[in-house]
Amino acid sequence: MVKALLEDPSFESADQMAKALIKEIAEVLQMRDWIALVHTWSDGSRGLNWAPFGNAAEAEAFAKKVSIGGSGRLVKLHSPGVMLANVGGKKGWKGYCQHPDCGHAPFTHSAASAARGACQIPTCPCDRFRK
Repeated sequence: MVKALLEDPSFESADQMAKALIKEIAEVLQMRDWIALVHTWSDGSRGLNWAPFGNAAEAEAFAKKVSIGGSGRLVKLHSPGVMLANVGGKKGWKGYCQHPDCGHAPFTHSAASAARGACQIPTCPCDRFRK
């Protein structure tokens, strides 16, 4: 979609195109999961936290460069955009739970890549998404 915006001749100004690009890129980034580096000082007290990182390797490389003592661990930050898209749909994205007799929230369908869309509630009639 970003490429289509860059090639779109209908923009009247560079400012108009830039605004559309920023909006589109922000939507793309909102749909992405991130990694946070959570730090604890040597005495066990809360340390410093850094985010977002695109993947674990980026966070680990950062941790090696910033050696401040204590320990750290990686925490996955789940995308709020995916959650909202699963509930109410989003441009080109339908929520998982589309069965008219279903009474549970769409986000109870798996977002895990291998089981994406699979219903997590055994009594749900959403056979379309059950694996």
